[in-house]
Amino acid sequence: MAKILLVDDSAMSRRILRRILEPAGHLICEADDGLVALERYMLEQPDLVLLDMTMRGMHGLEVLGQLRTLDPRARVVVATADIQQSTRTLAEAAGSSGFISKPFTSDPVRSAVDLALTGAAQ
Repeated sequence: MAKILLVDDSAMSRRILRRILEPAGHLICEADDGLVALERYMLEQPDLVLLDMTMRGMHGLEVLGQLRTLDPRARVVVATADIQQSTRTLAEAAGSSGFISKPFTSDPVRSAVDLALTGAAQ
C-alpha cells in the first residue's frame, strides 16, 4: 500500500484514478491544481504523485520541477491526455518516473504505479 497524490484539474480523472487505485489498497489524496499539489505534497508526503500536464495556473512540467526541487527523491508519474513525444521527453528529462495516457484504464495505471513504486524503469 502506498499514499498517492492525484494532481489533475479534472474531478472525473481523479475519480477514475481513485477507483483504479483504492481497490489495490492505496491511500489517495488529491489536488486540483499545481499550487495545491505542492502544498499537499509537503503536508501529506506521499509515496507517489500522478501528475496531469495541462492544468490552470501552473503547467505540470513546472509542478514537476518544483516537486523535484522540494524533494529530489519524489516519484512522479505523468498522467495526461497530451501524448506528444516531445511532452514525454520533457517530462522524462525533468525527472518523471513514468508516463500514462488518458483515457485511463486499469492495467496501464496499475503497471505504471507499481513500476514507479518499485523503482523499476519503464
